[in-house]
Amino acid sequence: MREDWETARRRGPGNDWVILALGHAGEIEKVEVDTAHFKGNYPDRVTIEAAMFARDAEAVAESDTWLPLLAETKLEMDKQHYFESELEPIGAVSHVRLSIYPDGGISRVRLHGRLDRGA
Repeated sequence: MREDWETARRRGPGNDWVILALGHAGEIEKVEVDTAHFKGNYPDRVTIEAAMFARDAEAVAESDTWLPLLAETKLEMDKQHYFESELEPIGAVSHVRLSIYPDGGISRVRLHGRLDRGA
């Protein structure tokens, strides 16, 4: 078993994405996107959006609630990418949508921040 996410090569338009539900709502202060071991099939670019949803079922890709947390950013192969000053201050969120362009593999995503004690 592998502990990463690798998409099939995309031949048509569009991109791949994943929605992550946080264990507890909070404000994200630092993000790690790791492309370790992906030397030929890593995504060229990434965006991260986040939102506050009351239930997981509300967190759908087509929702207008998503706010940009990380603008489209270039990635490199086989590297841990850390983002802190690049993140937009959007407040507490419960879900994150990570989009890769056009396709590729990511070893792990880590989200660091503070818990929202009011949630």
